[in-house]
Amino acid sequence: MALETALAKVSLDRVARRDPDKRYHKMTVAELSALTPFVDWNAYIEGVGAPNLDTLNVDVPDFFTSLNKTLSATDLNTLKAYLRWHILHNAAEQLSEAFVNEDFAFYGKTLRGTKELRPRWKRCVDVVDRQLGEALGQKYVEETFGPEGKKRTLQMVSEIEKEMGRDLSTLTWMTPETKKQAFIKLDAVANKIGYPDKWRDYSSVLIVRDDFRGDVLRAVNFETQRKIRKIGGPVDRMEWEMTPSTVNAYYSPWEDNINFPAGILQPPFYSNGRDEAVNYGGIGAVVGHELTHGFDDQGRKYDAQGNLRDWWTKEDAVEFEKRAQCLIDEYSKFEPVPGVHLNGKLTLGENTADNGGVRLAFMALMDSLDGKTPDLIDGFTPEQRLFLGFGQVWCQNQTPESARLLAQTDPHSPGQYRANGVMQNMPEFQKAFSCKLGQPMVAAPACRVW
Repeated sequence: MALETALAKVSLDRVARRDPDKRYHKMTVAELSALTPFVDWNAYIEGVGAPNLDTLNVDVPDFFTSLNKTLSATDLNTLKAYLRWHILHNAAEQLSEAFVNEDFAFYGKTLRGTKELRPRWKRCVDVVDRQLGEALGQKYVEETFGPEGKKRTLQMVSEIEKEMGRDLSTLTWMTPETKKQAFIKLDAVANKIGYPDKWRDYSSVLIVRDDFRGDVLRAVNFETQRKIRKIGGPVDRMEWEMTPSTVNAYYSPWEDNINFPAGILQPPFYSNGRDEAVNYGGIGAVVGHELTHGFDDQGRKYDAQGNLRDWWTKEDAVEFEKRAQCLIDEYSKFEPVPGVHLNGKLTLGENTADNGGVRLAFMALMDSLDGKTPDLIDGFTPEQRLFLGFGQVWCQNQTPESARLLAQTDPHSPGQYRANGVMQNMPEFQKAFSCKLGQPMVAAPACRVW
């Protein structure tokens, strides 16, 4: 515990780690070795089977300098115990019931307030998804996601990208010079929908029915070696960082692409036969969210080729920071549990993307109606149904312990504030539901970055 605490004290905190400029330090192996002579990095690189490296990125050089001091001052038995602990913790879910229960007692009950362990079949599915994700994903796609779903999603992505272009063109706070670069980046965004074009081949992974831990180790080794073989080669822009069955999506700043696995293209986010207004509030807002990530406080620091490059004028950067500060202050006032506030700086990127995403989805819905008199469904207008659809995707159950932990560690706001935080900033929501100034769902001033 003392060793872990010592390492934590010299690590970048979660807010600082969100700044890509603080995590990019290109060095030679010799320069890394000079930071931590206690560690034989050449032996490590050779041991994992990596090729000869001319350079590498050392995320946080100061950490490695402190690491050397800490390791040098720590006795051998403590280092051995530390390594044994991590091996056991990493393997706990694949060992006997006693290990599983002990691991859950702390990480589930104590840290998160979870009352009982999930059924074994659910935990097994998670392991397969993590270790053989594209093999599982191929079957998942066959069962759940047809070409029609991919076609309709691509159409919605195209619509929302067009709306972001419109939004950029009307910004009054951004100068023409920066706008030009923003359009270049937006036009370069690639879209990946559902699943990879080429499935990963796991045929070399040996699976033995009565060797669960061994199966996991062999799958982990397969993935480690697959990644090592990529070193020095061209970037594969068609590779996915999430499995097809994952209920999530992401934007990659290094490749300037947005990615939507088949797992999130299901209810409550999306359904082929459902009212389009609700789909816009679900998956439409997710599309807008990921697109906005390319221009949030982290994404805006990368160019259209995925390089860490400042393409902003100083004037526009100041204007961006001013608008971002509004969101920081607003979300820092939210209390998921009494006495524990959200960290507005930690959640800034996700909050920016949530606010921008719903606005883009709303604009796309309005354009799709094209001036037609909208139908009521269950007494709700299309505008109201979009906002209800957005609220529904963030319904969640959460223990106070989990809420307390995540408020300090998660870059996402809790579901309640992902919904309410966005809505109170949107005049369109207030008009749709006749909210008045002074009521809880009307922020004054309202925050808006994109």
